[in-house]
Amino acid sequence: MTDHKRLSPEEAQAALAEGYIYVDVRSEPEFDAGHVPGASNVPVSHLQNGSFVQNPDFLAVMEAAFPKDAKLLIGCKSGGRSLKAVGVLQKAGYTDLVELRTGFDGGKDAFGRPEPGWSKKGLPVETGATPGQTYADVKQRR
Repeated sequence: MTDHKRLSPEEAQAALAEGYIYVDVRSEPEFDAGHVPGASNVPVSHLQNGSFVQNPDFLAVMEAAFPKDAKLLIGCKSGGRSLKAVGVLQKAGYTDLVELRTGFDGGKDAFGRPEPGWSKKGLPVETGATPGQTYADVKQRR
């Protein structure tokens, strides 16, 4: 996997101001409960019976919705799913990817210490199924 930038919440906010598009790869219920304003939801996995199951349409939806040279900021809950998603996208030829290393809620730093995510830093949050940003809406983009 090619190296990519893993950003703090504040760095991610600056990247969005510079024109990056936030793609939230969490499940639809997680996205609806709260997300980065303007984010598009494309789950890398779906929650089924209490477990995450890979979304077989993830790459196809991403390729239909975003060009390979789009400036994409990928985020999830704590950094694990976004790291996986970036790997899939890099293998598919996406060239300008950055990742919110802490996710929306928070992750752990290199020493295992808690590191607050976007929502825990008090950065802006939207809730609900925002028209144009839901997974169903993103799947319709061509």
